[in-house]
Amino acid sequence: MTLGSMPGSSGYLDLYPERKMSYFGKPYVLGLTVVAGIGGLLFGYDTGVISGALLYIKDDFEAVNRSSFLQETIVSMALVGAIIGAASGGWINDAHGRKKATLVSDVVFAVGAVVMAAAPDPYVLILGRLLVGLGVGVASVTAPVYIAEASPSEVRGALVSTNVLMITGGQFLSYLINLAFTEVPGTWRWMLGVSGVPAVIQFSLMLCLPESPRWLFMKNKKDEAVTVMSKIYTLDRLEDEIDHLSASSEAERLKKNNVRYQDVFKSKEIRLAFIAGAGLQAFQQFTGINTVMYYSPTIVQMAGFSSNQLALLLSLIIAALNAAGTVVGIYLIDHMGRKKLALMSLSGVIVSLAILSGSFFAEAYSGSSTGVYGPLAIVGLALYIAFFAPGMGPVPWTVNSEIYPEAYRGICGGMSATVNWVSNLIVAQTFLSIAEALGTGATFAILCGIAVVALIFVGCYVPETKGLTFEEVERIWKERAWGNTYTRETGEGLLEEGSPSQG
Repeated sequence: MTLGSMPGSSGYLDLYPERKMSYFGKPYVLGLTVVAGIGGLLFGYDTGVISGALLYIKDDFEAVNRSSFLQETIVSMALVGAIIGAASGGWINDAHGRKKATLVSDVVFAVGAVVMAAAPDPYVLILGRLLVGLGVGVASVTAPVYIAEASPSEVRGALVSTNVLMITGGQFLSYLINLAFTEVPGTWRWMLGVSGVPAVIQFSLMLCLPESPRWLFMKNKKDEAVTVMSKIYTLDRLEDEIDHLSASSEAERLKKNNVRYQDVFKSKEIRLAFIAGAGLQAFQQFTGINTVMYYSPTIVQMAGFSSNQLALLLSLIIAALNAAGTVVGIYLIDHMGRKKLALMSLSGVIVSLAILSGSFFAEAYSGSSTGVYGPLAIVGLALYIAFFAPGMGPVPWTVNSEIYPEAYRGICGGMSATVNWVSNLIVAQTFLSIAEALGTGATFAILCGIAVVALIFVGCYVPETKGLTFEEVERIWKERAWGNTYTRETGEGLLEEGSPSQG
């Protein structure tokens, strides 16, 4: 059987284009996506809020003001929690389901927000940061998988990217909150404490949402899964989707009983998929996005704008560009495709980082923090966000939500998210120290070099998955792993010329 004749495949939808769903075609699916995406909002808010709160934490705690290491620890302790949360999130997702994993993450995050707001010293604040990180780590694994498994293949990229829009929207919201509380007593306590509100809202709404239909099939709860799918698909498509999912889930359920972490590296096709997915996650961080989002007010001050309020205002503009760029990415990811979008994004990131590096080098050599170089650095910062947000923002999360077979999706999703958070931690914990040791210009030059390597990596290792079903994507890895041997032995690797799986 060729891919084009498979029920539920992209080829099948080409034969019946009237059955394709648009982004706004099913309010139920969009609503489910938005509620699940509140986990992304928590992720984004926590990323953005600390950048502004840190300015005022330094004013309240002299020990923090004197120590770059302590500043970096306050920022990065949430990342330590996220690493633990992401590493355990894959198991929680597989064992207890996507819905329960989300509820757990909300409870932990809300408790962490309260601890931060009430912190009497920097060390209790660090504990609170650890707790919110745990919640964010579990949510970062769960939300993309939950959305992907409930999404029709033709809009899966856009819907998963909506979670990234919630992340960038959370960052923008955090800068608004930061500005709103600049003149309020207990400034940073309000900034950090408010983050518990979205967690409580998501917990309440999530109680009303169903479990992922694919997870229900894996747990042999077919009747519940069909009930959920009937709310997602039209009647003329529902039967085909159920048959297709039943067949694939039965095979995956047989594998699932014996899947362990080490099996990811023993299976050649899974190993190739994990390298591509984890590589994207690592390069997302090592090209500097959360350096920019955590430290954008600090970077603005490095560029010569010393006022806290002005630094926050300029950072708010940067965050708005990030959110607007993600909206563009939602449209492009299912039209341009994941791989092309990532390559375009990285090309712009390289140019932007070169501008940032050059402006700081020029400012250092001129010996002045005024003049043209400060504004040029802000332009470079804005261009960086404008290019990064549509591509390298959503692409890694989207690709990781769709490149693994069902039996490995929780494990590999958790492992790749852990790679993201470890990379995030390394960058956040070292940025200020490297900038102090080598200079800001050299630091951005290093990020620029990493972006060049990322461009080569995406071109060589990441396949195009636009519009493909999970089963079609699985065949890509089998063909890459076994080549002609897989084609000859199964007959399922045969692709017609022009098939979307050839990407």
